[in-house]
Order: sequence, then C-alpha cells, then structure tokens
Amino acid sequence: MKALAKLQSWIGIGPIFLILLIFIPAAIILELTHSGPILVFFASALAVIPVAGMIGQSTESLAEHVGERAGGLLNATFGNAAELIIAIIALSQGKIVLVLASITGSILGNLLLVLGLAILLGGLKNGMQKFNRSNASIDATLLILAVIALGIPSFFNWSIEPDFFAVEGLSVGASIAMLIVYSLSVVYSFTSRSSEVDPIAREAHGPE
Repeated sequence: MKALAKLQSWIGIGPIFLILLIFIPAAIILELTHSGPILVFFASALAVIPVAGMIGQSTESLAEHVGERAGGLLNATFGNAAELIIAIIALSQGKIVLVLASITGSILGNLLLVLGLAILLGGLKNGMQKFNRSNASIDATLLILAVIALGIPSFFNWSIEPDFFAVEGLSVGASIAMLIVYSLSVVYSFTSRSSEVDPIAREAHGPE
C-alpha cells in the first residue's frame, strides 16, 4: 500500500487513474498476441485515460513555473498530441478519411464539450466570470479564420466538378496559412503586455 501511495504521489494522478495504468501493458500484450481488434481497441482506449491525466497534471504543474502563457501553449500542444499521432500514422497509411474524422472529433470535442463544460462548471462555482477582452477577441478571430480556411476547400470541391489536384493544392495552401497565422498569434501572445498576473493566486496554488 505504501508503494502504491508513493507511486500515486510521484505520478500525480488519482487512484482510479492509477488502476487504469494496468491497461497499458495489457494493450501491448493483446496486440502482440494478435487478439481481437475490439479487445485491443478497448484496452488501448482505457490505457489512454491515465496517460492523458498525467499529461494534464504535468502541464498544469509546469505552467506554475513557466507562466500562464507558456503553460497555456503547452496545454494546447500536448492536449492535441493524440490527434497529431493519429494523423501522422494514418496519413502514412493513406487513411485520409480517418484523419478527417479525428480532426473533426477533436474540433467538436474542444469547442462543444471542453469549452462548454468549463463555462458551465465555472459559472456554477464562481458565478459571474470575467475574461480578458483582448484575448477573447483574438481567439474568436482565429476561430473564424480557421472555419473559413477549413471551409474553402470543401466549398470548392462541392460547387465545382471535383479536381483532386486543385483541391489538394488549395488545402495545402489553407493549412500553411493557418500555421502562419497561429504562429503569429503565439508570438503576439508572448510579446504583448500581460494584465492577468495574480501573484496571490499563484502563491496559493504552488507547483507540485
């Protein structure tokens, strides 16, 4: 029991997540023994849960050291690590539909589930919530630009006779434009003056 408590404190996750860690070697064993794909899928899905918990806990603790802006960037980056890994592996195997489904699910999950729950629970706990108007307007603008950039190739493909090379070139161009805009927004967020520093709150919630 002491060893489990020490492991739990070292990893930084709850006891339920600690129990789910057993599915990591279980998924590997099932894959190596060529078990049924359904068993491998469910074992892998359960194994991802504690890993995601450790990533979230580590990025939250790291944010206390590097600051809110760098911590938010790390959280956004590692929070979508699963989609990035799936996209790389699936694209290498030519499974474009799987990549589209993964990205669509990630967008819907982050916008509807994660953001919706955050606003709902934050409102229930704290009542009226206040946000930085400048950051909120920038995020809203980036969201609109992303929707436009993702929609242009689709509208082009639906309205005109499908031309794979033209749509592919347009999609690549839109992707490059989104990467440039996102990089510029990151640079702006790190160079603009911060008005959200709360040393009292940071001291009350120290890093682990």
